Amino acid sequence: MKSMLCIFEDEGFKNFLPLVYLRPVYDLRCGILTLREKISLRFPSKSLILHSRSYLNSVLRERYPKFVVNEFDFPEILFVNGRVVLTTGNSKQIAKLDLNKVLVANDGTVAAARLLPDKIKNLRNSDSGFLQFDSISDVQRVNTNIGLVNYPWDLVNLNGEEIKNDFALLVKKSSDSNLKKFHAVEFKNKKNIFISSGAVIDPFVFLDASNGPIYIGKNVHVMSHTMIQGPAFIGNDSLVRSHAAIYHNTSIGEVCKVGGEVEGSIIHSFSNKQHEGFLGNSYLGSWVNLGASTNNSDLKNNYSNVSVLLNGKPIDTNSQFVGLIMGDHSKTAINTMFNTGSVIGVSCNVFGAGFPARYLPSFSWGGSDSLQTYDINKSIVVAKVVTARRGITMSENEINLLKYIFELTAAERK
Repeated sequence: MKSMLCIFEDEGFKNFLPLVYLRPVYDLRCGILTLREKISLRFPSKSLILHSRSYLNSVLRERYPKFVVNEFDFPEILFVNGRVVLTTGNSKQIAKLDLNKVLVANDGTVAAARLLPDKIKNLRNSDSGFLQFDSISDVQRVNTNIGLVNYPWDLVNLNGEEIKNDFALLVKKSSDSNLKKFHAVEFKNKKNIFISSGAVIDPFVFLDASNGPIYIGKNVHVMSHTMIQGPAFIGNDSLVRSHAAIYHNTSIGEVCKVGGEVEGSIIHSFSNKQHEGFLGNSYLGSWVNLGASTNNSDLKNNYSNVSVLLNGKPIDTNSQFVGLIMGDHSKTAINTMFNTGSVIGVSCNVFGAGFPARYLPSFSWGGSDSLQTYDINKSIVVAKVVTARRGITMSENEINLLKYIFELTAAERK
């Protein structure tokens, strides 16, 4: 049996809501890869265990049938916190970890551990479902400078650097030869541009990798009169519409349609921002649709730090640039406007004049004029239609998860 690698969630997941209501925190993208993919690629010889909140169990087993989910009966397990952004440097530190040692970050959070069965059996003594590393004795705790991400804007701020890191990990050799077949396309710094098989780059596209790499996935279509400025990533089967301006530090996931102006943002798979409008320093979940001329602010007029409301409390981001955070299955009407540091939950339908509130709980319907609960059954009907348009049928587990999140967030809507 291969040695086992467990990527685990801790209670820090709460600070990534609403983006992680329907996924574990390590399935968030930063750069080209998700946090989970970064970890597993650094330990290719190990079989993977996924640990998560209990209500994600069924969906995770369905999404990842080849992985073990929330089972720990193995001779030895290397545990890595899913909020670690793994790099060449910190992966070496984790790989060298001796048995029954725990790496503890500066804030006291467990970053990694390598444990034998007698220690592992005591990890789940809590009703919370989270691994209780403090409950195990006779292990050596070692301080580490390995950092963990704590908020969505941490991922956004790291995105450009992580595109560079992932590009170096994935692209072993870049060559001009795969670029020669594209006619009337302007390339700047060709060695920093990778275009996968099946991608179509129309004439009069400008790919500028002078400040960072550009990675274009399989079967991507980039339409004419588009500019992409690296560091940038466009995921498999996505469409970049004519006259789009994709600025530095932007990641667009698989099967997305993107137009207008996008800067310093992360868009998960199966989401659409097809039309004119600005998206900046933002993080969108999956199955999001932004209506034409939807815009967000990402800088306050007085240039002060942006605060964001998370878990009912205002959080100083210590950043001047923070845009929109939007959960899965949410949508906006045409001409929707969002203020700096806005957070929109799962399955919201936002419309109306003026700026909506900077925090909208999941399953909200409306905007600045009025707000009501988006009926869960209607929400599921729409989600089924939207996924079917991409050839995907929602499973009963996914439907039940949406229903669970509806109940879980009921108090917020009151």
